[in-house]
Amino acid sequence: MDLDRTALVFVYGTLKRRFPNHSLLADLAAAGDASFLTFARTARRFPLVIGPLSIPFLLRLPGFGRRVDGELYAVSSRGLSRLDELEGTTRGHYDRIPLVVVPFTPGADGDEARDSEEGEDAPGAVTAEAYFAHPSIGDDLWRRCGERGLVSYTEDDASGYVPPKDRPAGTTFLGEWTDIDSPRVVPPVEIVEVKKFQLQ
Repeated sequence: MDLDRTALVFVYGTLKRRFPNHSLLADLAAAGDASFLTFARTARRFPLVIGPLSIPFLLRLPGFGRRVDGELYAVSSRGLSRLDELEGTTRGHYDRIPLVVVPFTPGADGDEARDSEEGEDAPGAVTAEAYFAHPSIGDDLWRRCGERGLVSYTEDDASGYVPPKDRPAGTTFLGEWTDIDSPRVVPPVEIVEVKKFQLQ
């Protein structure tokens, strides 16, 4: 992998190991275009919610929700193009945006450590990129999920996931938007007022 052209990417959902879309990262790793670095957690709190088709979304609402657990990868520019394609960055599904993450050991700390925000200067903190829900859908997701966020996208959460290849041809999850009866939520962490975000 060309280290001069490598980005750090934080994955929190279907791209994690043992999850439905990880085969893409595995293929990229086999081609030398991606490598697993460490388990990581967002330094700040962000809402992680589950939308239509059990698709996970990280919302661009820093300070709301919980600190989110995931995995950190080094990815080549060719690998980023493949990830962008999966995540629909040109179709208004996700935006790839920088955020600060810190390494952690799964199971080594409790809720207190998970919920206290760490600064950008925390030990081991790095700036990576993550796929956030496009603002045109993020506010609605936050509202529909009762303004509550998850810590992690789990295997139970992924059990209802419908991969892109299994969706009706010519459709996206946006077509399922009006069919959401009650998205999966967790007990309230805090209730907050959400401000509207606009594309810049």
